[in-house]
Amino acid sequence: MFSILIGFILTLVAYLAAKPINRRFPQVPLLVIGMFIVIGLLLIFKIPYENYNQNMNGLFSHLLGYVTVALAIPLAAMRYDDLPLKAMFGILVFASVSAVALPMSLAYLLHMADSTIMAFATRAVTTPIAINIAELLHSPVTLVILIVILSGTIGAAFSSVILRNINDERASGLALGLAAHAIGTAQAWQRGSVAGRYAAFGMAVNAVFTAIWLPTFIIFLNKM
Repeated sequence: MFSILIGFILTLVAYLAAKPINRRFPQVPLLVIGMFIVIGLLLIFKIPYENYNQNMNGLFSHLLGYVTVALAIPLAAMRYDDLPLKAMFGILVFASVSAVALPMSLAYLLHMADSTIMAFATRAVTTPIAINIAELLHSPVTLVILIVILSGTIGAAFSSVILRNINDERASGLALGLAAHAIGTAQAWQRGSVAGRYAAFGMAVNAVFTAIWLPTFIIFLNKM
């Protein structure tokens, strides 16, 4: 219990220290800054990463589920009366299928193992749902988490460049939520409340849609 408390305090200190740095350099995701601060604190206090991970993994995995459910709060504040449903549905299908097909195809062309190819299939969704999909597809959970976090970090880090000519907060928010998951959603909130809500909407709907069709499609292929 004492080790868990120490790990939690270190993580909290890293988060609080990362916030002012993120305000100074908003193009760098808060998660990336906090991650490097945690690594620095572990080195300073000579705490093995294995011990930190073992003590904190269960706690943070549990809290991650609550954070994902809490995204319903900004969704409840959205207005849906002017939402272009047909266009949104088309974007959702394209984003979900392409985010699965492209990395899986690349992994296949690089002659990776079947379990690794399946791990790349989870790139389209946020971490808690990706872990559940990985368990259904028998993919390595550690690799799945790495792929999802890296894709979210890269997407959020380059969002300021890619979306520099997009002035519509709805479009930029939706793009961040679909492409960069929770990290992109956090980045979208820095753009504005409208962008943040649409990012949360895109991430949540895409996660549910992908969690339904992807395992069903893979299981169907395996039975053929």
